[in-house]
Amino acid sequence: MSIKQSYLIELDHELKNTERILNSIPDAHLDWRPHEKSMTMGELAAHVVELHNWVAKAIHKDVFDFHVDYQPLKITSIADLKAVLEEGHEANKKVIEEMSEEKWFVEWTLKAGDHVIARMPRVGALRFIVTNHLIHHRGQLTVYMRLLDIPVPGIYGPSADDK
Repeated sequence: MSIKQSYLIELDHELKNTERILNSIPDAHLDWRPHEKSMTMGELAAHVVELHNWVAKAIHKDVFDFHVDYQPLKITSIADLKAVLEEGHEANKKVIEEMSEEKWFVEWTLKAGDHVIARMPRVGALRFIVTNHLIHHRGQLTVYMRLLDIPVPGIYGPSADDK
């Protein structure tokens, strides 16, 4: 199996996991935050979606600079987030399908102006900067759901709320 084939499988799997979470969040809770230093539920959900879309927005570039290339995703509803997620998924698949096996091993850099945050082969950046990062924040989102008594769907197996 090629790198791109394995990433396409993972991309589809993680999309479904995020969709299950988004389908459980009511718009009425998008402004809620568990602490003044925390993101709102809507901001956190938007961050998870934008991380999915970093495959097409960031990973295909050799350098991604927060000061130049990044605009936080602003949303007003879960329906908006789901539309952005689906649209981004198609763009992500296209980028992965078109990327050569060799390009996965070319150095990729994440920076903020002159400050280098991370530098690694693109294959590692997709795992470390995108996938692990979105899984981390999606886990935070499930804690928000639990605190609001919103049933949490299973992601990698059943949750306490699955019957």
